[in-house]
Amino acid sequence: MTDPRRAIPSISGLLERDEVRALLASHPRSVVVDAARKAVDDARKNPDVERAMSWAERIAAYVGAIEQRSLRPAFNATGVILHTNLGRAPLADPAIEAISQIAGGYSNLEYDLEKGARGSRYMHCVDLLRELTGAADAIVVNNCAAAIVLSLSALARDREVIVSRGELVEIGGSFRVPDIMARSGATLVEVGTTNRTHLDDYARAITSRTGAIAKIHRSNFSQSGFVSDVSVASLAPIAAEHDIPIVHDLGSGLMIDLSAYGLAGEPTARAALEAGATVVMMSGDKLLGGPQAGIILGARHAIARMRQDPFARAMRVDKLTIAALTATLELYREPDRAISEIPALAMITAPVDRIRERAERIVQSLAGHGIESKVVASTASVGAGAFPSEGLPSFAIAIDGDAAATERALRLGVIPVIGRVADDMLLLDLRSVPERDDAALAAALGAALS
Repeated sequence: MTDPRRAIPSISGLLERDEVRALLASHPRSVVVDAARKAVDDARKNPDVERAMSWAERIAAYVGAIEQRSLRPAFNATGVILHTNLGRAPLADPAIEAISQIAGGYSNLEYDLEKGARGSRYMHCVDLLRELTGAADAIVVNNCAAAIVLSLSALARDREVIVSRGELVEIGGSFRVPDIMARSGATLVEVGTTNRTHLDDYARAITSRTGAIAKIHRSNFSQSGFVSDVSVASLAPIAAEHDIPIVHDLGSGLMIDLSAYGLAGEPTARAALEAGATVVMMSGDKLLGGPQAGIILGARHAIARMRQDPFARAMRVDKLTIAALTATLELYREPDRAISEIPALAMITAPVDRIRERAERIVQSLAGHGIESKVVASTASVGAGAFPSEGLPSFAIAIDGDAAATERALRLGVIPVIGRVADDMLLLDLRSVPERDDAALAAALGAALS
């Protein structure tokens, strides 16, 4: 029997074919050559596989795979609004426009237009943050973990930081807050127990070596039952008595009270400062609804020390982050506008009846493509560690058929659609899909499943 691999053409022979020459006219030669090698290697490894595609089609498929960017847009239909794996908060239109304006040219990133001399990137956003939170000063770094390290490095390096054992949490990717805090050069002093910490625990731990008291947001879980905690307001008097700063990791970056929407228990940035914290840290890409950033608010003397700390250089943000954060913060001057225009807040507060209507329209659209689906009740969540015990009523589209196969087909589509499998059904929860994306989502579903 003749070995089918003898019929495999050479790379140079493939490149001389007219159909492949057409690929060379529209793609870099190195990419087409690499694609041809992959097609040939595939044929050598699998010589007995019947191939429906021509050589040109196989090479074109590999060209597409090579040129596909690793970071791609996707639809988040998981029901987790601030999904860390899917990029957390989508940006508001003004933030996207601000990035576009700054990205294409030069800017006064570190140039003082009034003085005509070098300025500081740390001064952008500060006035807005003061206005919105009541903070005396502020600095923005690249994420909230960096904010913790910078704060403790500037305020408590080579000294002790008191923290409750119930707040030594592990965050996404197996990163543990105590490990992050230790990188600051401070020594952690644990007080209390996992479930109960009292004011006296903190008071007895204060010594001449105490550099700060830390309050850490419990991300992704909540405690109930036989528990006891100490608020910042309760800690403030003993901290003031000993002239010790309180460093409060707020976590979520909430700027507007959401209790009217059934979400309570997360303090706003302003409330955290008013409680007596020296500095408050929060994320930019969680409930704030902006770009990834670590925002530090607080006393002037504390922020001044952070600007002078060597870590500040390593943790600084770029011009695109500053542009997007500024535009996002501007929306908070009008809370109603922030709720409607910041996608994360709009999805969190969307009326459940509206979500059902959207789901019904998409189901009708899918029926036109011959795809069977139905609308089912669902429970969504905020995500990113915010309101971990609160569910958001929602509706999802349940796609008929093999759930695992359908999930894979959607995940590997031109624009990936990420849902969740529950009760042997693939569910696409619309609470985590911005309403502006409904038509594009329906098109992506039709293309992947038709």
